[in-house]
Amino acid sequence: MVRVARDRVVARIREAEVVAAALSAGRNVVLEGPPGTGKTTLLRSLADGAGVPLVLVEGNAELTPTRLVGHHDASRVLVEDYRPENFVPGPLTRAMTEGALLYVEEFNRVPEETMNILLGVLSEREMHVPRYGRVAARPTFRLVAAMNPFDAVGTARVTPALYDRSCRVAMGYQDEDAELRVVATVTDGPADLVARAVRAVRITRDHPELRIGASVRGAIDTVLIAVELAAVRDTAALEDGTGLDAALAAMTGKVTLGDGVARPVEDVVADIWRRAGEELGKA
Repeated sequence: MVRVARDRVVARIREAEVVAAALSAGRNVVLEGPPGTGKTTLLRSLADGAGVPLVLVEGNAELTPTRLVGHHDASRVLVEDYRPENFVPGPLTRAMTEGALLYVEEFNRVPEETMNILLGVLSEREMHVPRYGRVAARPTFRLVAAMNPFDAVGTARVTPALYDRSCRVAMGYQDEDAELRVVATVTDGPADLVARAVRAVRITRDHPELRIGASVRGAIDTVLIAVELAAVRDTAALEDGTGLDAALAAMTGKVTLGDGVARPVEDVVADIWRRAGEELGKA
């Protein structure tokens, strides 16, 4: 299980080993960390290594119990009445019957009634679906719930019952060297551009005017856009404002201004881009 993760995930071996051990021990897992820290990549790698399916669900206010569990096909019910054959399984039912890893992203955005369905399954490893019957979880079924504990907007307090039935693994941002390797691997961009993009996103995370900073995805997008923009303009990727324009496009939507900050987010990101260049001696 861990071998595949070692090949795919940069600087996440400790987390991969702990998550793999928890899953192998029959435990469910809560992954806590900001976006862009490799949670999904890590879990995909572990699922591939274990040879079990992975069922992904996006957690949000629209994830009702019916959408999670499944429903009867209304058109067939009108003709055939309620039968097991016209039940359309939702992601939870599929994961239980396939013995899959059920990965729920943004778990703290899931409605309480939906969380309660999941908690019942974690306790009993089965559920009863009205007019369908009993659904039993295969031995390899596990829940992995991911959440960003630093984002309180539109989220709900997660019940302690989830933590009681799960193991918690925290995944913070990787160090700068690891993020440099991630961006260089994904983009194959010029080293100086990669370094400046990574330094810029790291500055956003501690900037006094930003409530939420950018993940490594901001650096990846900056490099990819800058390379293409340089080709359009027939310039170097860091010349004539090309890098800045790429950073503005890539990062302004990935950061959140702090309360009371009056100036535009574009000005903040532009200052951060210039500061990153100064720190690296590339201004």
